[in-house]
Amino acid sequence: MAATTTTTTSTVAESEQSNAKPGLRKPVFTKVDQLKPGTSGHTLVVKVLTSTTVLQKGRSVSQHLRQTRIAECLVGDETGTILFTARNDQVDLMKPSSTVILRNAKIDMFKGSMRLAVDKWGRVEVTEPAEFEVKEDNNLSLVEYELVNVMEE
Repeated sequence: MAATTTTTTSTVAESEQSNAKPGLRKPVFTKVDQLKPGTSGHTLVVKVLTSTTVLQKGRSVSQHLRQTRIAECLVGDETGTILFTARNDQVDLMKPSSTVILRNAKIDMFKGSMRLAVDKWGRVEVTEPAEFEVKEDNNLSLVEYELVNVMEE
């Protein structure tokens, strides 16, 4: 009878373990100069230098279709700057001189240059002002990349 009791307790302990949520990973913060084309999953703390609205479409036909807004924001840290493409609600958070945390950001390529973006899987959070000075003479969005196909023989 004692043997059945021990097996029961071990299965209860196993089921409790399987229901436990996996621990959240600590974010690894990336610097702007470490960004490379085609990469994703970056977490950065950046200051917003400028914010320019490039597209604003309103749908007056129906209320449940929301308007589309896109802004290009120059953001940076102490290692360099890059253009960030803010969409819809993100546009309101990207005010010049504010400091934001970009979580799960990815690099999009636009006309051969890098753009930083946060899609629905990421997050843009306004945080307390950072202590660093932005290095404005290293703009990674001004570097033009070319896609080269390598043929293996």
